[in-house]
Amino acid sequence: MTDKMYVETFDNGPGGWFAWAGPSRNMPLQIEDGVAVSRGPWAVDANHAPPGAGYLHLLYVLPTANLLELPQETREFGGPNRFVEGGFPIDFTDAKITVRLKGEVERKGAKLVLLAQGKVGDRTINYVLTGQPLEITPDWSEQTLTLAPDLRQWTCLGARHDMLHFYGWGDIADVLRHVDVDLIFVFFMPDVVPLPPMDGDHHRMRPQMHYPIDESLLPEGVVMLDEVRIEFPD
Repeated sequence: MTDKMYVETFDNGPGGWFAWAGPSRNMPLQIEDGVAVSRGPWAVDANHAPPGAGYLHLLYVLPTANLLELPQETREFGGPNRFVEGGFPIDFTDAKITVRLKGEVERKGAKLVLLAQGKVGDRTINYVLTGQPLEITPDWSEQTLTLAPDLRQWTCLGARHDMLHFYGWGDIADVLRHVDVDLIFVFFMPDVVPLPPMDGDHHRMRPQMHYPIDESLLPEGVVMLDEVRIEFPD
Protein backbone atom coordinates (compact mmCIF):
# COMPACT_ATOMS: atom_id res chain seq x y z
CA MET A 1 0.00 0.00 0.00
CA THR A 2 1.05 3.57 -0.59
CA ASP A 3 2.03 5.64 2.41
CA LYS A 4 -0.44 8.30 1.29
CA MET A 5 -3.75 7.42 2.91
CA TYR A 6 -6.96 9.42 2.85
CA VAL A 7 -8.30 9.89 6.38
CA GLU A 8 -11.43 11.81 7.32
CA THR A 9 -12.32 12.14 11.00
CA PHE A 10 -14.91 14.95 10.69
CA ASP A 11 -13.12 16.74 13.55
CA ASN A 12 -12.70 19.80 11.30
CA GLY A 13 -16.04 19.83 9.55
CA PRO A 14 -17.50 17.71 6.75
CA GLY A 15 -14.38 17.74 4.56
CA GLY A 16 -16.46 17.90 1.39
CA TRP A 17 -18.96 15.23 2.43
CA PHE A 18 -22.67 16.04 2.37
CA ALA A 19 -26.10 14.43 2.82
CA TRP A 20 -29.11 14.09 0.53
CA ALA A 21 -32.73 15.03 1.17
CA GLY A 22 -34.38 14.20 -2.16
CA PRO A 23 -34.05 14.97 -5.89
CA SER A 24 -31.86 18.08 -6.42
CA ARG A 25 -31.81 18.62 -2.63
CA ASN A 26 -28.34 18.10 -1.26
CA MET A 27 -28.05 19.14 2.37
CA PRO A 28 -25.29 19.78 4.94
CA LEU A 29 -23.91 16.78 6.76
CA GLN A 30 -24.82 16.86 10.44
CA ILE A 31 -21.62 16.88 12.53
CA GLU A 32 -21.85 16.30 16.29
CA ASP A 33 -18.63 16.20 18.36
CA GLY A 34 -16.56 15.12 15.38
CA VAL A 35 -19.04 12.46 14.24
CA ALA A 36 -21.14 12.56 11.05
CA VAL A 37 -24.70 11.69 12.07
CA SER A 38 -27.44 10.53 9.71
CA ARG A 39 -30.98 10.20 11.06
CA GLY A 40 -34.04 8.76 9.41
CA PRO A 41 -36.49 9.04 7.89
CA TRP A 42 -34.45 9.11 4.70
CA ALA A 43 -35.64 10.23 1.27
CA VAL A 44 -36.00 7.65 -1.50
CA ASP A 45 -33.66 7.83 -4.51
CA ALA A 46 -35.62 6.42 -7.47
CA ASN A 47 -33.01 6.95 -10.21
CA HIS A 48 -32.37 3.19 -10.34
CA ALA A 49 -35.92 1.92 -9.92
CA PRO A 50 -36.88 -1.11 -12.08
CA PRO A 51 -35.77 -1.88 -14.75
CA GLY A 52 -32.76 -0.80 -12.64
CA ALA A 53 -31.73 -2.72 -9.53
CA GLY A 54 -33.90 -0.81 -7.06
CA TYR A 55 -34.31 2.08 -4.67
CA LEU A 56 -31.78 3.73 -2.35
CA HIS A 57 -31.39 5.97 0.68
CA LEU A 58 -28.26 8.16 0.39
CA LEU A 59 -26.65 8.82 3.78
CA TYR A 60 -23.10 10.09 3.19
CA VAL A 61 -21.81 11.45 -0.14
CA LEU A 62 -18.17 12.21 -1.04
CA PRO A 63 -17.50 13.74 -4.47
CA THR A 64 -14.21 12.38 -5.80
CA ALA A 65 -13.59 14.78 -8.72
CA ASN A 66 -15.17 17.49 -10.89
CA LEU A 67 -16.33 19.63 -7.99
CA LEU A 68 -17.47 22.42 -10.31
CA GLU A 69 -20.28 20.13 -11.47
CA LEU A 70 -21.81 20.43 -7.99
CA PRO A 71 -24.21 23.26 -7.17
CA GLN A 72 -22.36 26.18 -5.58
CA GLU A 73 -24.47 25.88 -2.42
CA THR A 74 -23.38 22.24 -2.02
CA ARG A 75 -19.70 23.18 -2.43
CA GLU A 76 -20.15 25.88 0.21
CA PHE A 77 -21.81 23.80 2.91
CA GLY A 78 -19.66 20.76 2.14
CA GLY A 79 -16.56 22.83 2.84
CA PRO A 80 -13.09 22.09 1.43
CA ASN A 81 -13.05 18.63 -0.12
CA ARG A 82 -10.01 17.05 1.47
CA PHE A 83 -10.10 14.08 -0.91
CA VAL A 84 -9.89 16.18 -4.08
CA GLU A 85 -7.58 18.80 -2.60
CA GLY A 86 -5.29 16.04 -1.33
CA GLY A 87 -4.77 14.79 -4.87
CA PHE A 88 -5.89 11.25 -4.09
CA PRO A 89 -6.38 8.89 -7.04
CA ILE A 90 -9.75 8.03 -8.53
CA ASP A 91 -8.58 4.52 -9.45
CA PHE A 92 -10.11 2.50 -6.61
CA THR A 93 -9.17 -0.92 -7.97
CA ASP A 94 -8.32 -3.09 -4.94
CA ALA A 95 -8.48 -0.08 -2.60
CA LYS A 96 -9.41 -0.76 1.01
CA ILE A 97 -11.92 1.47 2.79
CA THR A 98 -12.11 1.26 6.58
CA VAL A 99 -14.94 2.92 8.48
CA ARG A 100 -15.59 3.41 12.18
CA LEU A 101 -19.32 3.55 12.81
CA LYS A 102 -22.17 2.67 15.10
CA GLY A 103 -25.90 3.24 15.30
CA GLU A 104 -29.33 1.91 16.07
CA VAL A 105 -31.33 1.10 12.97
CA GLU A 106 -34.30 -1.04 12.04
CA ARG A 107 -33.10 -1.90 8.55
CA LYS A 108 -36.38 -3.55 7.42
CA GLY A 109 -34.38 -5.73 5.02
CA ALA A 110 -32.21 -2.97 3.53
CA LYS A 111 -28.41 -3.16 3.78
CA LEU A 112 -25.89 -0.39 4.42
CA VAL A 113 -23.40 -0.66 1.54
CA LEU A 114 -20.85 1.38 -0.38
CA LEU A 115 -21.79 2.84 -3.78
CA ALA A 116 -19.10 3.72 -6.34
CA GLN A 117 -20.10 5.99 -9.24
CA GLY A 118 -18.05 6.83 -12.31
CA LYS A 119 -18.47 7.87 -15.93
CA VAL A 120 -17.75 5.20 -18.52
CA GLY A 121 -18.16 6.39 -22.09
CA ASP A 122 -21.39 8.37 -22.38
CA ARG A 123 -23.05 6.88 -19.31
CA THR A 124 -22.69 7.23 -15.55
CA ILE A 125 -22.42 3.77 -14.01
CA ASN A 126 -23.29 2.95 -10.39
CA TYR A 127 -22.31 -0.19 -8.49
CA VAL A 128 -23.12 -1.11 -4.89
CA LEU A 129 -20.88 -3.45 -2.88
CA THR A 130 -23.67 -5.82 -1.89
CA GLY A 131 -21.23 -8.64 -1.10
CA GLN A 132 -19.76 -6.67 1.82
CA PRO A 133 -22.59 -4.98 3.75
CA LEU A 134 -21.66 -2.93 6.80
CA GLU A 135 -22.93 -3.95 10.22
CA ILE A 136 -24.60 -1.27 12.34
CA THR A 137 -24.08 -2.04 16.02
CA PRO A 138 -24.77 -0.03 19.20
CA ASP A 139 -21.03 0.07 19.96
CA TRP A 140 -18.28 1.47 17.77
CA SER A 141 -16.76 -0.97 15.31
CA GLU A 142 -14.14 -0.76 12.55
CA GLN A 143 -14.94 -2.56 9.32
CA THR A 144 -12.86 -2.78 6.15
CA LEU A 145 -14.19 -3.08 2.61
CA THR A 146 -12.05 -4.34 -0.27
CA LEU A 147 -12.94 -2.90 -3.68
CA ALA A 148 -11.85 -5.78 -5.90
CA PRO A 149 -13.21 -5.94 -9.48
CA ASP A 150 -15.10 -9.13 -8.64
CA LEU A 151 -18.60 -8.96 -10.06
CA ARG A 152 -19.80 -11.48 -7.46
CA GLN A 153 -19.31 -8.75 -4.83
CA TRP A 154 -21.14 -5.99 -6.69
CA THR A 155 -24.58 -5.12 -8.04
CA CYS A 156 -24.91 -2.75 -11.00
CA LEU A 157 -27.76 -0.32 -10.38
CA GLY A 158 -28.57 0.50 -14.00
CA ALA A 159 -31.32 3.07 -14.59
CA ARG A 160 -35.04 3.73 -14.30
CA HIS A 161 -36.98 3.92 -17.57
CA ASP A 162 -36.59 7.68 -18.08
CA MET A 163 -32.91 7.90 -17.04
CA LEU A 164 -31.49 5.47 -19.59
CA HIS A 165 -29.84 8.37 -21.41
CA PHE A 166 -27.77 9.20 -18.31
CA TYR A 167 -27.27 6.05 -16.22
CA GLY A 168 -26.55 2.57 -17.49
CA TRP A 169 -24.87 -0.80 -17.09
CA GLY A 170 -21.18 -1.54 -17.49
CA ASP A 171 -18.14 -3.43 -16.26
CA ILE A 172 -17.21 -3.05 -12.58
CA ALA A 173 -13.52 -3.03 -13.53
CA ASP A 174 -14.08 0.05 -15.73
CA VAL A 175 -15.93 1.86 -12.96
CA LEU A 176 -13.32 1.13 -10.28
CA ARG A 177 -10.55 2.38 -12.55
CA HIS A 178 -12.30 5.74 -12.86
CA VAL A 179 -14.52 6.65 -9.89
CA ASP A 180 -14.76 10.28 -10.98
CA VAL A 181 -18.22 11.11 -9.59
CA ASP A 182 -18.53 10.04 -5.95
CA LEU A 183 -18.55 7.45 -3.22
CA ILE A 184 -21.77 7.12 -1.21
CA PHE A 185 -22.83 5.07 1.77
CA VAL A 186 -26.39 3.98 1.01
CA PHE A 187 -29.20 1.77 2.19
CA PHE A 188 -30.01 -0.73 -0.59
CA MET A 189 -32.77 -1.41 -1.18
CA PRO A 190 -35.66 -0.03 0.85
CA ASP A 191 -39.06 -1.58 0.22
CA VAL A 192 -41.11 1.00 -1.69
CA VAL A 193 -44.81 0.14 -1.58
CA PRO A 194 -47.54 2.59 -2.73
CA LEU A 195 -50.11 3.53 -0.15
CA PRO A 196 -52.88 2.89 -1.01
CA PRO A 197 -52.03 0.16 -3.55
CA MET A 198 -51.89 1.33 -7.17
CA ASP A 199 -52.83 -0.27 -10.45
CA GLY A 200 -50.18 -0.41 -13.13
CA ASP A 201 -46.41 -0.01 -12.90
CA HIS A 202 -45.70 2.41 -10.02
CA HIS A 203 -41.96 2.25 -10.82
CA ARG A 204 -42.58 4.60 -13.75
CA MET A 205 -43.40 7.38 -11.26
CA ARG A 206 -41.32 8.72 -8.40
CA PRO A 207 -42.28 7.76 -4.84
CA GLN A 208 -42.76 10.57 -2.31
CA MET A 209 -43.13 12.96 -5.26
CA HIS A 210 -45.93 11.48 -7.39
CA TYR A 211 -47.50 9.09 -4.88
CA PRO A 212 -47.33 8.35 -1.13
CA ILE A 213 -45.67 5.17 0.11
CA ASP A 214 -45.91 3.00 3.21
CA GLU A 215 -43.23 4.72 5.31
CA SER A 216 -43.45 2.01 7.97
CA LEU A 217 -41.62 -0.37 5.61
CA LEU A 218 -38.57 1.90 5.28
CA PRO A 219 -35.43 1.76 7.46
CA GLU A 220 -35.49 4.00 10.53
CA GLY A 221 -33.01 5.02 13.19
CA VAL A 222 -29.62 6.70 13.33
CA VAL A 223 -26.17 5.96 11.86
CA MET A 224 -23.00 7.59 13.22
CA LEU A 225 -19.81 7.70 11.14
CA ASP A 226 -16.65 8.66 13.04
CA GLU A 227 -13.85 7.97 10.56
CA VAL A 228 -13.22 6.93 6.96
CA ARG A 229 -9.80 5.69 5.78
CA ILE A 230 -8.90 4.79 2.20
CA GLU A 231 -5.72 2.91 1.29
CA PHE A 232 -4.74 2.69 -2.36
CA PRO A 233 -2.60 -0.13 -3.85
CA ASP A 234 0.89 0.74 -5.10
